[in-house]
Amino acid sequence: MKEYIEERAVAIANYIIDYHATVRQTAKKFGISKSTVHKDVTDRLEHINPSLAARARVILDINKSERHIRGGLATKEKYQHRLAMCSKDSDQ
Repeated sequence: MKEYIEERAVAIANYIIDYHATVRQTAKKFGISKSTVHKDVTDRLEHINPSLAARARVILDINKSERHIRGGLATKEKYQHRLAMCSKDSDQ
């Protein structure tokens, strides 16, 4: 494996651990795809630093279990915003 890929995998794992970042946040920060983040943490890092991979995996598993809650909150905000806009329009 190329050295820069190994360094990126370690940096990604440290970022996820330090900031409790999601795959999407991490991908945006590093300018790579979500698939690359996932592959770096779950596959490549296992061979480089298994203990670091396990710590990052814990955070990713927590994020995955909470994903449906974040999605629901985003939808709620979206429709509350629309209701507020409709209320403003009807008040005029």
